[in-house]
Amino acid sequence: MNISPIPADLLLAMRWSLFREDRFLGKVVDEWIADSQEFIHTKLPKLVVIAIIALVLSRLLRLITFHMTRLAEQRHAGPGRLGEVKTMSGVIRATGLAVIGLIAAFMSLDIIGFNLAPLLASAGIAGIAIGLAAQTIVKDMLNGFLILVEDQYSVGDTVRLAGVTGVVEALTLRHTTVRDPDGTLYVIPNSQVTTVANLNSGYSMANIHVSVDFSANPDQVTKLLQQIAMEVRTSSEFSNLFLDDPQVPGIDAVKGSQMIFLVLFKTRANQQYAPVREFQRRVRLALEENHMLPGDPNRVFQLHVDAEAAGAPRPLEEAPTPAPDPTTIKPQESNPFIGE
Repeated sequence: MNISPIPADLLLAMRWSLFREDRFLGKVVDEWIADSQEFIHTKLPKLVVIAIIALVLSRLLRLITFHMTRLAEQRHAGPGRLGEVKTMSGVIRATGLAVIGLIAAFMSLDIIGFNLAPLLASAGIAGIAIGLAAQTIVKDMLNGFLILVEDQYSVGDTVRLAGVTGVVEALTLRHTTVRDPDGTLYVIPNSQVTTVANLNSGYSMANIHVSVDFSANPDQVTKLLQQIAMEVRTSSEFSNLFLDDPQVPGIDAVKGSQMIFLVLFKTRANQQYAPVREFQRRVRLALEENHMLPGDPNRVFQLHVDAEAAGAPRPLEEAPTPAPDPTTIKPQESNPFIGE
């Protein structure tokens, strides 16, 4: 259906009748035309510039977050670390786009002529109320963001957090999920993570205490423990787990009839358990083979020394007490039958 254009004579008639300059509708049309001219001349270019800047910033933000994930993939990061990087990049992108859009909207409304003072005041009051009600959530998210940025721990690491030791199964801005050796799953808010003990960082030191009876020669025990530790160190099963040769400083403590020897293993992070178990097994067999007793706090060690050979004085022998003479016993002064 074709719509015929309005004839020019009709427009002129309307202009010189209802829309004359001295009439109400004429003044309204003139003001609209003037406002449109001003908007197109001064405000529209500013809005276009704001839109272009917002678009450029959003594209730049997307590019940065994309390169963060791409860099983690190129460095062959583990699946846990790669998931954390993707989570962090997604949070940064979403937060940045929201901030850019909010600032652009406020600037556009200000250019158009809206009064932003009541809106900002209302937003400030609402923000204070939300902040007071959800301050724990804000602390969780801020602390979670710092954990991700500083790489304090990753998914799959063995950590000690808030009194819980276990393997990290999930890490978000809100909480950390840890499963302990018993299989119990703990969900720890990130605001409660004040001290982090990462057992997978760097290396691990195993302090092994071997208790041997006091009757054993300490030099022989030290040499035997060093030999066993080096056998475990050079075995094909555990050689790739050690970072340094084992150390046997010697006797660490003497408690009653037992001598406690210290053995140190330096292994890869969280890889010390299998060598320690093998070392303790071999120590048990070596003590029996060398006729050495393991330490026992309930065993009493007796040292037999010849007193005369040591030069100590012999104790004086007491004379036996002679048996009493029955003739010297005094007679009873009372009658045993009548008690007098």
